[in-house]
Amino acid sequence: MTKPLRSIEICAGAGGQALGLEEAGFIHDAVVEIDNWAAETLRLNRENPNTVAPWPIFEMDVHEFDISPWEGKIDLFAGGVPCPPFSIAGQQLGADDERDLFPRALDLIEQVNPRAVLLENVKGLSQRRFDNYRSSIIDRLNSLGFDAFWQLIYASEFGVPQLRPRFVLIALKHEYSPYFSWPTPFPSQKTVGEAIGHLMAENGWPGARTWARTANTVAPTLVGGSKKHGGPDVGPTRAKEAWKKLGVKGTSIAEEAPGHDFPVNDPSHLPRLTVRMGGVIQGFPDDWQWAGGKTAQWRQVGNAFPPPVAKALGISISRALNKTPLSTNLVPAKPTVKN
Repeated sequence: MTKPLRSIEICAGAGGQALGLEEAGFIHDAVVEIDNWAAETLRLNRENPNTVAPWPIFEMDVHEFDISPWEGKIDLFAGGVPCPPFSIAGQQLGADDERDLFPRALDLIEQVNPRAVLLENVKGLSQRRFDNYRSSIIDRLNSLGFDAFWQLIYASEFGVPQLRPRFVLIALKHEYSPYFSWPTPFPSQKTVGEAIGHLMAENGWPGARTWARTANTVAPTLVGGSKKHGGPDVGPTRAKEAWKKLGVKGTSIAEEAPGHDFPVNDPSHLPRLTVRMGGVIQGFPDDWQWAGGKTAQWRQVGNAFPPPVAKALGISISRALNKTPLSTNLVPAKPTVKN
């Protein structure tokens, strides 16, 4: 019988990555998040005594987190380091951005010495302008005994009804890397209608079933904005137009699902998403609770890492750490080398 795999997660947000890793079999020894409302969301869902496996939640700046009690005791170090330094929507300052937490993450990795690492970021980090930056990360990980693997992953390939590309870094100690392969995409995509049709119908809207049949594709990437920019809506103009084609008004987020008297087949009166619907579109369970006002809740939803993607990645990491031989339909991943 294999022993449970233990993890520490930084920059946990509303818990999407931690939840997916839990579903992949990891036990969290520490879940670190600085944002007060995101930390409260974590507490609402995973500090409840009725929770099967409560998470030890640390609401603090990751620079102040003392990882020394876990030195040599952790299998996986995970996190979703902040994306503004590499986001296309931002100034893309990279290493010159004070919000860049990759250096701190690497310091913690060196100190705790896990067997595996999982860090995710926005697609922008894959751009050529950051080649040298990625090379420096690979150099550091190689010096610590890891092989690094980098891949652009689309959430829509793993049962999440939105595109949501994320640039994912997985690093494994040399002895485990030959057993690693990236997870295989699902054979079909889940549509928006399939995901949230039941939520559109929960207040008796007679048009819900028809709406769900016409919302028959994946959605554009949900965005949550930052504390300084963005509000509770589905994103920029292009995203709003895409949502309109799915039969959703994207200019704001609703307090509740449409009721029995909401218009049917009226293009001028389209239903809006609720926070709960957004969470399900991200891959959270229906009953996940969101703390804060609507803007704070939507920020958490839009900035989350989809749990189903984290679960798929976690299973691949778990197999490698347990040195499970790859099946014939899986190809060993090749470590990323410097550009």
